[in-house]
Amino acid sequence: MVRRASHAGSWYPGSKKGLMDALDGYFIDDIFGPNERLVTANNNERTIIGGVSPHAGMEYSGPCAAFTYLNLFKEKIPDTVIILGTDHIGYNKIALMETGEWETPLGNLVIDDQLSGKILDNSNIIESDNSLFLGFQAEQEHNIEIQLPFIKYCSFDKDVKILPIKIAGPRDFKILNEIAKDITKAVNLIDKDVVIVASSDMSHKQVDSSNQLDKFKEIDLAVIEEFENLNARNALKNALKTTVCGPQTITTLMLISENLNATKGELLKYYTSSEKTGRIGGYCVGYFSGVLIK
Repeated sequence: MVRRASHAGSWYPGSKKGLMDALDGYFIDDIFGPNERLVTANNNERTIIGGVSPHAGMEYSGPCAAFTYLNLFKEKIPDTVIILGTDHIGYNKIALMETGEWETPLGNLVIDDQLSGKILDNSNIIESDNSLFLGFQAEQEHNIEIQLPFIKYCSFDKDVKILPIKIAGPRDFKILNEIAKDITKAVNLIDKDVVIVASSDMSHKQVDSSNQLDKFKEIDLAVIEEFENLNARNALKNALKTTVCGPQTITTLMLISENLNATKGELLKYYTSSEKTGRIGGYCVGYFSGVLIK
């Protein structure tokens, strides 16, 4: 089974050359991006466990996402990337894509069926539902797909695998904590270098003045502060007061990382679509890149 790249050519460039050129530009962007090309150190040990990456159209969020993937891949190229996805289409389950491949213009990414099997063996909450990722309705969802070109780009010649997990429905801390334990146990059972990405944009709101933009950013930064403090419960509490679209993905990432001995979070980049376009007046979205470190 192959999940097609349904947003290629709209949310991001659809050709290999166009996408490579765009990704090159995001990484060397000296205003909104890291202004750094990826060079992997091939370290034996990993200190950066996971990170938050935005999922808006790449023209807007791409430079911010580049920070996340630069940091996840520069220590060493992982074997598998777990992508924790949110929901925009009314799905009400917590499920993973158990087998198959996901198309990108840079080449397909294969699902890590060993890891998916371990998670399903250890969880009474996470289920297998490939139909979630295939078919017309599923292909309207962009938040996992928008991460994949970055993974393929940063993998160079290594066959990095992925595991998409959609966390929809309840945003209850107790449930998210159980999910995190299930995923952590599975990660610890396999001899692979696994990193975790939480796909989430920050607040979404009409902003018509610089004062409104300042208040908009304060609300997002309150969530980010708890991320830096590695306080998952407060991060969820603050995020649920906002229009952050992935409070459950960010919280689950934090809980998994804590289980994997993370000690702190680090803000890498935060900006808004108003700042990216240079225009205040209209719908505004916040973009956040941050990582969790041992």
